[in-house]
Amino acid sequence: MRLTGLLAATAALGTIFTALPALAQTVGIAMPTQTSARWIADGDNMVRVLEERGYSTNLQYAQDDIPNQVAQIENMVAGGVDVLIIASIDGTTLSDVLGQAAEQGIRVVAYDRLIRNSPNVDYYATFDNSEVGVQQGQSIIDALDLENQAGPFNIELFGGSPDDNNAFFFYDGAMSVLQPYIDEGKLVVRSGQTGMDTVSTLRWDPATAQARMDNILSAYYGDARLDAVLSPYDGLSIGIISSLRGVGYGSGDMPMPVISGQDAEVQSVKAIISGEQTSTIFKDTRELARVTADMVDAMLQDREVPVNDTETYENGEKVVPSYLLEPVVVTRDNWEEVLVGSGYYTAEQLQ
Repeated sequence: MRLTGLLAATAALGTIFTALPALAQTVGIAMPTQTSARWIADGDNMVRVLEERGYSTNLQYAQDDIPNQVAQIENMVAGGVDVLIIASIDGTTLSDVLGQAAEQGIRVVAYDRLIRNSPNVDYYATFDNSEVGVQQGQSIIDALDLENQAGPFNIELFGGSPDDNNAFFFYDGAMSVLQPYIDEGKLVVRSGQTGMDTVSTLRWDPATAQARMDNILSAYYGDARLDAVLSPYDGLSIGIISSLRGVGYGSGDMPMPVISGQDAEVQSVKAIISGEQTSTIFKDTRELARVTADMVDAMLQDREVPVNDTETYENGEKVVPSYLLEPVVVTRDNWEEVLVGSGYYTAEQLQ
């Protein structure tokens, strides 16, 4: 009787344990820094979307410190995450830790920045980075009305961080539409500073961009007007604007040059509304979070992972299957429709 009762109790207990839901799968999210509002939004959106879908999340920011990011990812691997989503600081420094992840069967999604020199990158979720650059360059062409104006117009070029693969796509995309006007002489780079080896800005640092703009203005624009600046990111644009203000641009008789940007950060949108910055590129991080979560779902459920590009992003070891989202140009004419109308910002945030 005792044995029968014990077996019955054990069977009942087993039924209870079987009925309990499995522990939530965990997604590790490695972001580069909290110094940019854009990356804070990315992290928040990823956590929200993934937790809505039933995943646990481990979000870490590395504050633009490469060893710190490597250590954070190592800890996520040791902690047994099921998937890693990584927006890398330097996309060439993660080969060893991604090897550790592969040994544990942990899949990897490169988030917005391509991870290079590793075969252990499964997928890439980003925006069409070449198109971002094209849109930045075209916004300058449109603002200067280069199709109809004789020129010449003076322009200076800024690039993003040389350790960010995207920076080269942005610059090359912009130059694909600007270079013909430079060759024609309608656009003139008075400093002569062209090419990513010369114009890049390490870690996308606004202070570095401001200092370089200071030097360019002092050396090449004492008696000449600067008409346009190719800036690949809003943070750099704000630094560039500060430099320009320092020598009198933005006053009644010295309007600001045409200035591009990217990420639709609040300070830059306000600068667009006030007429100091000309354009930015809006990349809806809510959509990027959704696409990345779709990839996670598909990987963990052994379904076909959604991608729309299998040719563009060669990382030195393989072509990484990618999903590319479309960027949107934002100017003084459409900021309210695009940013407030979509619910990305409220009107009060941009006042």
